[in-house]
Amino acid sequence: MTAATRIVVGVDGSASSLEAVRWAAEDAISRRAPLLIATSMFLAKGTYADAMNLGAGVFSHQKSAATAVLVEATETARKAAQGRTLTIDTTLRQGPAAHTLMDLSESAAMVVVGSHGRGEFTGGLFGSVSTAIATHARCPVVVVKGSPSADQPLREGPVVVGVDGAATSEPAIRAALEEASLRSVPLVAVHAWSDLDLSTGYTQGIEFNWAGIEDDEDVALAQSMAGWQEEYPEVSIRRVLAKDRPVRELVKAAETAQLIVVGSRGRGGFTSLLLGSTSRAVLHTVDIPVMIVSGRNE
Repeated sequence: MTAATRIVVGVDGSASSLEAVRWAAEDAISRRAPLLIATSMFLAKGTYADAMNLGAGVFSHQKSAATAVLVEATETARKAAQGRTLTIDTTLRQGPAAHTLMDLSESAAMVVVGSHGRGEFTGGLFGSVSTAIATHARCPVVVVKGSPSADQPLREGPVVVGVDGAATSEPAIRAALEEASLRSVPLVAVHAWSDLDLSTGYTQGIEFNWAGIEDDEDVALAQSMAGWQEEYPEVSIRRVLAKDRPVRELVKAAETAQLIVVGSRGRGGFTSLLLGSTSRAVLHTVDIPVMIVSGRNE
């Protein structure tokens, strides 16, 4: 297989990163793709001179620790495979964890990380790193949150995708349909079309043509999903239209889902390298794996 088909998972020895390994192993098996387990060694600026004064021992210790992390993660992946075919490779890089995974994302089908980690010399895939990867990676990124332990099965339920009615949703829709197809589960396409918090008093006294707006948004959702059923006939697609804020509806859908898929930013978002407010809020709120798909992941 080519490198572009492989699943990359970043590890640092934390429980969160091992949960990411289990999730990535299952996804790689379903795709018949190789799994690359990656970690890194890094000394922050200002510590290099101290390390030189201490001699090569500090680097030897760091390499040993990083190697142990890879060994543990590899064993975790093998246990998750349960005898099924899974090609596992490892890589130990030098440099910040975020830079390592961003480089690997250039030739990966997906990058998987835990939601937080230890932050030690072996890479430290803590929250800021997972957010950086979700923001800048060149392929879809899955941040694993709340996955079961090794003796528990992965959570069942549909795959949920957030649809904003713009062309920027298409990569996320395709990724979500692919995951639903691989898992033989339905897809729930959620289109929540009010950016206003309707529970506050700020909208009182303002008249809205809700019926007309709802009709327009229903058309937008239908257009966004048009043609996908023919491309993925094996996937049952359910459309959900809600007069609410997108985050609230996606969090609600997450209660029964196994995976949430969102774009990195939606309509009205800046074209900068920042996560959109909806994807960022979902990433930090739900307790199931979240896939972030950027329009530049093509």
